[in-house]
Amino acid sequence: MFGLWLEDQKLRLRDNLPKPVKSGEALIRVRMAGVCGTDLELTRGYYPFSGVPGHEFVGEVVEAEDAAWIGQRVTGEINVVCGACEQCRNGRSSHCENRTVLGIMNRNGAFAEYLSLPLENLHRVPDSVIDEYAVFTEPLAAALEIQQQVHIHPTDRVLVIGAGRFGQLIAQTIALTGADLRVVARHQIQKNLLTARGIRLITEDEIQPWRWDVVVDVTGSASGFGLARQAIRPRGTLVMKSTYKGEMSVNFSSIVVDEINIVGSRCGPFAPALRLMESGQVDPTGMVMARYPLAQGVAAFEKAAERGVLKVLLTP
Repeated sequence: MFGLWLEDQKLRLRDNLPKPVKSGEALIRVRMAGVCGTDLELTRGYYPFSGVPGHEFVGEVVEAEDAAWIGQRVTGEINVVCGACEQCRNGRSSHCENRTVLGIMNRNGAFAEYLSLPLENLHRVPDSVIDEYAVFTEPLAAALEIQQQVHIHPTDRVLVIGAGRFGQLIAQTIALTGADLRVVARHQIQKNLLTARGIRLITEDEIQPWRWDVVVDVTGSASGFGLARQAIRPRGTLVMKSTYKGEMSVNFSSIVVDEINIVGSRCGPFAPALRLMESGQVDPTGMVMARYPLAQGVAAFEKAAERGVLKVLLTP
């Protein structure tokens, strides 16, 4: 089968990849996949992954032990877990000690004609949710994880730093809480999408220090974390919602003195994400900036890496 192959931080198209065959798993024909910031970071050495990247997808089940799944349009949770380790037994399966992660760790991903996942990882996509929306399920679920970890009140002042692919979805989900939300955005397309949805912007110079109840850093940069640290009030919560490349210098004494809660945040719940798109409460319209056939996947990555570009989609 055709697919993108990443090895030694080099991405290339291959036409001789074996179709995935795993006992007890469903075979899924990929209908559409999205290029994520994590995919780009893998090409820069964020994690030593070799294989087919890609974890944001919508597809159709073509083979499964349970025939009821065949022909179903699905998306899927990316962590494949053992169910037996201490983390799994104690409700922390996304941190399974033996997990593989679709397109990220020890498991080929979605930038190919087919992928495989266990049936328990799959979620049926409602008929009213088109492929161009369904492909956003995984990042939208991850955005919702913030509210699984932090109780955001309507009276809270919330600051989101970063308005790229992920920041847009985070802003939309937090806006549903009724909180006093502001977003730092750099590029005009980011600003236009946010203001079109009634989400208010703020510049870095306008941010008052020590005033924000919850700050979400979506930049994955030392400068973004520094701005978040300045903004958060004593006993506030700072959510780190991006993978950080390399190391950062952090003044932990000030974090202790100000009693700051720091929350790392990763994967989230798929079912609510699909419901929000089905109801129209979250709308990814406008985030897709380019579409490429899988055969032009390397060019798609180059486009996705351009400054200010939001979502790039691939179709087999």
